[in-house]
Amino acid sequence: MKHLEIGKSPVELNLKNYQMTGESINNQTRKLKDLKGIFQDQETFEKMDMEQIAYAVQSWLPVGEGTPGGLFIGASTIYPGKVGNEYFMTKGHFHSLGDRAEFYWGVQGKGMLILMDRDRNAWAEEVYPGSLHYIGGEIAHRLANTGVEKLIVGACWPSDAGHDYEEIAVNGFSARLVELDGKPKLV
Repeated sequence: MKHLEIGKSPVELNLKNYQMTGESINNQTRKLKDLKGIFQDQETFEKMDMEQIAYAVQSWLPVGEGTPGGLFIGASTIYPGKVGNEYFMTKGHFHSLGDRAEFYWGVQGKGMLILMDRDRNAWAEEVYPGSLHYIGGEIAHRLANTGVEKLIVGACWPSDAGHDYEEIAVNGFSARLVELDGKPKLV
């Protein structure tokens, strides 16, 4: 941009479907085949269509990953579905720089934000359009769709936070969100 020039943002966010467009948008899709080992009912999991989309993530990284003082923004869309009595969910992660926090906000649908501290205490918060969630440092987090439509959740996090998926891949969460008597419950 030149001095005194007025320009457009390089990215646009559609407030109806929360899709971002622009030249620098990252798009990731996670299919069931990418989520092996996450769900408890492996027998049911193995019988499902491994090409079925479980969730998609869009993100805008306006500065380089690892840049101190920068921010990233994104949106996760978790599709409705279950493996046995467990809802479709994201992999979940801690941040590589453990003291980094993050904001989530509900855009569409209903679900749960599942949280776990380093002592493996787990809890959840309901996610719905307009809900706002502060995820403090040293807290693992994952999203689950408990509804019948797509769950869309916006996010903003520090550009130097990083993602530690390995901890969750190896040790999992200490609680599972399941449907019991037609309602979500942490067990």
